[in-house]
Parts: sequence; structure tokens; C-alpha cells
Amino acid sequence: MVVDWQAVLLGFSFGVPVSVLFFVGLAWGMRLALRSARPGVLLLLSSLCRIAVLLAVGFWVNASGDNAWPLAGCALAFFLVRLVAVRWAQPARIPAIPEQGGA
Repeated sequence: MVVDWQAVLLGFSFGVPVSVLFFVGLAWGMRLALRSARPGVLLLLSSLCRIAVLLAVGFWVNASGDNAWPLAGCALAFFLVRLVAVRWAQPARIPAIPEQGGA
């Protein structure tokens, strides 16, 4: 199997900004939802928008190449950006949510 590194790099170069946008949108949606009276609606709309953009770019990157290597680069970018986002959002950096009394 021969890897088309140029196609992987093309997918990676489109995948990084879209993935960053995905996780920034996730953080923004969570902040809005925590302050909202109806967080479910906000989280649903946020996820639909983020997933739609991510899939649209993924399909476009996949269609732009003759093989699946651009999509592999896009997926690699997503997982690397996810790793950075998870490391950045460590529990020490997240403000504590007050506990609510109840059953």
C-alpha cells in the first residue's frame, strides 16, 4: 500500500481549522447551555450545526481526491485537535459547578 502524503496533508490542512471550530463551538455551546433555562435545545442545535459543518467538509475533502487519503488526513487532524482540546480542558481549568440539593 502506497500512502499519498500530499493527499493526507491536504486533508490535514482542511481538518485542523474545521476541528478547532468544532471544539470551540462545543465549548461555547456548553457555556451557553450552563446559563440557559433550556440547555437541551441549545446543546441539540449546537451539535447539529457542528456535526453538519464537520461532515460537509469531510465529504468535500473526500470528493476532492481520487482515494481516501484526504479523508484520512482530515480524521487524523480531528483526533489530534481532540487530544489537545481534552488536555487543555483539564479539571483544574474548569470552574466548579455548585452542587444542587435534592433527592
